[in-house]
Amino acid sequence: MKAYQLGQQNGLESLTPTTRPDPVPGPGEAVLKVRLVCLNNRDLQILQGRYGAKKAEDRIPFSEGVGEVVALGEGATGIAIGDRAVLAHFVSWIDGAFDMRYFGPDLGTNLDGWMAEYVKVPAAALVRVPDSTTDEQAAPLAAATLTAWHAVVETGQVRAGDLVLALGTGGVAMAALQVAKANGAFVAITSSSDAKLEAARKLGADYAVNYATHPDWAAELQRQTGGRGADIVVETGGQHTLPQSINACAVNARIVIIGVGSADGPLPNYGSIIGKNITLKGIAEGSRAMLVRMIRAMEATGFAPVIDRVFDFDQALEACRYLESGSHLGKVLIRVG
Repeated sequence: MKAYQLGQQNGLESLTPTTRPDPVPGPGEAVLKVRLVCLNNRDLQILQGRYGAKKAEDRIPFSEGVGEVVALGEGATGIAIGDRAVLAHFVSWIDGAFDMRYFGPDLGTNLDGWMAEYVKVPAAALVRVPDSTTDEQAAPLAAATLTAWHAVVETGQVRAGDLVLALGTGGVAMAALQVAKANGAFVAITSSSDAKLEAARKLGADYAVNYATHPDWAAELQRQTGGRGADIVVETGGQHTLPQSINACAVNARIVIIGVGSADGPLPNYGSIIGKNITLKGIAEGSRAMLVRMIRAMEATGFAPVIDRVFDFDQALEACRYLESGSHLGKVLIRVG
């Protein structure tokens, strides 16, 4: 099969085309024919050698996508050949509270990921994609959209009428907008681009703050909301935006920390907030059970991920560069088959 591998991880250009034998499922495993791959910022960080220790150079990268089940190993249940399916990249987190051991088996880091014609995964982690959901809508569900769901619904405990603040206009922020609106909440978005803020308004954002023209963007949000502030903050910016996120909060607000950002900041142990899932509340992506609940809500309300652009398989490096440029609004996909 055609595939890509991580290579030396000294920049995006280390992404290398290769060929591999088609995978064969072992006991409890499934093989999916990949249809679309969805890029996330952590994929770029891995290629640049900035996501923990460097990974095996022959690792197939990228942690999210959608595919069709084409083979099942002995004892594999809960999914059928011909089903379209997705799965969270922490493949062993099926249900319940987070545990550090779930960082172990991880697609695209220590397990081969999606950037190939076929991917082999634990069948128990798969979630069937409803017929009403397109491939493009399904490809971003199990990472950015699941993370946003975890932040807004599972941890943030959003209620109708709450104000949800999402930083930026990347995949998680746009998914948070969609999830929050589906739950009857108001949404505030920040960006340095008036054009992106206008696009976010068209998608349902109620408040928009340009942090380039309003460096004290927390004060501007408080002004726009009449001093109300945000009930839930989806903190994707990292430790450098956290002080303003705190200032943007209403009383009894919940800040859900997702963004790792630069390691160079006032808190040298900042990553532990996410790594240990501690309060303020740092979170990892989400469990299979959360993914099931989210997809049911998507069926019921009709919300769907925002797609910016779809690249071809041989344009994988171009897709990575585009994501790195920050020009996107929503998710960047790569079509495989």
